[in-house]
Amino acid sequence: MSAAGTGGTPPAAGAARTAPPRVLTVAGSDSGGGAGIQADLKTMLALGTHGMSVVTAVTAQNSLGVQGAWELPVAAVRAQYRSVVDDIGVQAVKTGMLASAELVEAVAELIAATDAPAVVDPVGVSKHGDALLAASALGSVRTRLLPVATVATPNLDEVAQLTGVHVRSEDDMRRAAAAVLGYGPTWVVIKGGHLAGDAVDLLTDGSEEHWLRSPRHDNRHTHGTGCTLASAIAAGLAKGESVPRAVAAAKEYVTGAIAAGFALGGGIGPVDHGWRFGSATDGSDGS
Repeated sequence: MSAAGTGGTPPAAGAARTAPPRVLTVAGSDSGGGAGIQADLKTMLALGTHGMSVVTAVTAQNSLGVQGAWELPVAAVRAQYRSVVDDIGVQAVKTGMLASAELVEAVAELIAATDAPAVVDPVGVSKHGDALLAASALGSVRTRLLPVATVATPNLDEVAQLTGVHVRSEDDMRRAAAAVLGYGPTWVVIKGGHLAGDAVDLLTDGSEEHWLRSPRHDNRHTHGTGCTLASAIAAGLAKGESVPRAVAAAKEYVTGAIAAGFALGGGIGPVDHGWRFGSATDGSDGS
């Protein structure tokens, strides 16, 4: 990608540079590159922040599904987190696949001791329906992880898993939001992408509501949407934006990424994290 494609010019040789806002993703790896920490880091770069990662699990994953998953030891996750936060520092943290109750509880403890907003994407299953969170970990997500979240971003399947509320209409989204907020996050985004009609999300803290609507794009290549939205919100918060502003900007970004999603492999392709710099499928560098 050329400098013109990024909308800027390279710094002069030897010029002092200020580090961009720093965002830390605590999530699983997607070997296919469409979701997980790979999607998170691409999103963070595209939105002008410095992405860092704590790998919680390794998956063998492609466009057809997840063929295997191996969680890392709690000690390895703690060591990665402390290594980054104690030296580099963070302006926001985002969580994704945490796999087990032990990892959920360890990460919740680390976030609680970190002075930065946290975006919790309570990942339960993959785009293909593969389980990414042990059933035994749901209680820990409810009682340990959601209470430390600045913003929680469950989709409708995750809402049902966590609260038992099955969303079939926009009115149900209000009930779902109240149920999730009951576990302690400051804000919740109920992602209504699985409903018919326009893609509508509800952001609320229990007192104010923001309904975020966008046209639904006829594109099956949507792998990584949840990771991308949560990471985009975290990037906005790291830059000092309010929660409503960060979520609205993230919604705009992910809508464009879905529209530009492309085929990859024999199944569901990824969203295009670099859509603002030119299409990933036409060879354009945006210049």
